[in-house]
Amino acid sequence: MDPMDSTTNTPSGAELARAWFDHSPFVRLLGLRLQEMGDGEARVELPYREELATAGDVVHGGAIGTLADTAAALAAWSSHDPARGTRWGTVGLTLSFLAAGRGEALVAHARVTRRGSAICFCRVEVAGAGGSPVAEALVTYRLGA
Repeated sequence: MDPMDSTTNTPSGAELARAWFDHSPFVRLLGLRLQEMGDGEARVELPYREELATAGDVVHGGAIGTLADTAAALAAWSSHDPARGTRWGTVGLTLSFLAAGRGEALVAHARVTRRGSAICFCRVEVAGAGGSPVAEALVTYRLGA
């Protein structure tokens, strides 16, 4: 994570993202854990809990979608210059399920694939703790003035 800009004492995009992540009630409710973030990438873990299952030990698709969306937001913010604006939000999310996430932590790895002046495109891969693919997502994220 980048330190605050020493010339303006303005927090970096990564610092703003980390502060949001650390203080979001919904992130806390799901128990998401930030594993790493920087240079247009983020890796976020969703620990398995029975409360996140839809049936048996299958993780609910909504929880997986939230994991992918959160990882994409962090990737987008990780290399964003806040001087360009701090209005933000997900514009679109396409999620494809490849296999059930069953009874184990899931990890989302998000990467910025293209950054425009206000729109950022991210690709997210979600896998089980053992590395088996569970889902993939394309997230369009607005970030700027």
